Amino acid sequence: MFGRFRRTFAVDTDYAQADLHLRDARDRVVAGDWTAAPQLMHATGHDWELRSRRLAVLGLAAGHTPEWVKAWEAAMPGDPTVAILHAEGLNVLAGEARGWASARNTSPEQFREFHRLSEAAAAAGQRAVELNPEDPYPWVTRMGAMLANGHQHHEDFRIVLGEAVARDPYHFEAHLTAVTFLCQKWYGSHEQMFAAARGPAAAAPAGASVVMLPLLAHFEYALREFGFETRAESLAAKMEYFRRPEVTQEIAWCAAKWRAAGEPRLIARGITLRHWLALANYLAGHDRPGTKAVLSQIGSYLGSTPAYGYFWMRQAEGFQTVSKWAR
Repeated sequence: MFGRFRRTFAVDTDYAQADLHLRDARDRVVAGDWTAAPQLMHATGHDWELRSRRLAVLGLAAGHTPEWVKAWEAAMPGDPTVAILHAEGLNVLAGEARGWASARNTSPEQFREFHRLSEAAAAAGQRAVELNPEDPYPWVTRMGAMLANGHQHHEDFRIVLGEAVARDPYHFEAHLTAVTFLCQKWYGSHEQMFAAARGPAAAAPAGASVVMLPLLAHFEYALREFGFETRAESLAAKMEYFRRPEVTQEIAWCAAKWRAAGEPRLIARGITLRHWLALANYLAGHDRPGTKAVLSQIGSYLGSTPAYGYFWMRQAEGFQTVSKWAR
């Protein structure tokens, strides 16, 4: 299987990654069959991590092609999942309105639209919370909307995070959003970010996805400290950071605890976390054979893995570079 990586290979950028049931449902709703979405979500049940990932990908479709969500709502007024998709779709549009550049390379018009859509997402997220009392994910949509004006929402953010983890203590998307919100490039500091990553990683049981969050914190730290604007031009300095013994040791600890309960699944966040591990190993110059094995599980699935963009200007370029190194 890994032989396909001998030369530059075509990557699969579908956000659903290895979740083929999600791909099928998303494609069907976009084509006009809205019933595929409730069928998929009913089958997902209370697997909160898988449910969250599927809602996020369907939320992208809701933001870009909302007609199927409107058709679902017309057929099933007040459906709780529709409320989540409305909020998630608005968060998607808000993020795209802002763009992915640094603040100084983002225009006032982009910021205004980001704030406007985030306010709408917050209101929709509150309705989703009220209609989904058991589900942690609507609280995550509320957290995401706070990225537009986090300086005014620090205390509110912690309250909303508390509501999410009260429903699922090691909810990956909730803790991931906390690491993002509390990183230095948004509304926190390196210390707050690492605490948000390491706390749940240490407390969670073996095999939990949150165990891998310290890797993201290291990616964020390296991005901020070693060439925030230059990306690949500062790659050598970023790699030097990852080769510090304490960083390499933490990568190995995270990987070992993540795998201690058995080989993690590929769906939900399984592919993304394998990308994180492969990238961290590459930057640290560590465990090339293990990285090759991880990449054989990933195959061509990239989806969107923003961490590659911390070190290369294009995610696919980073994926291909790591894959070549692992050979």
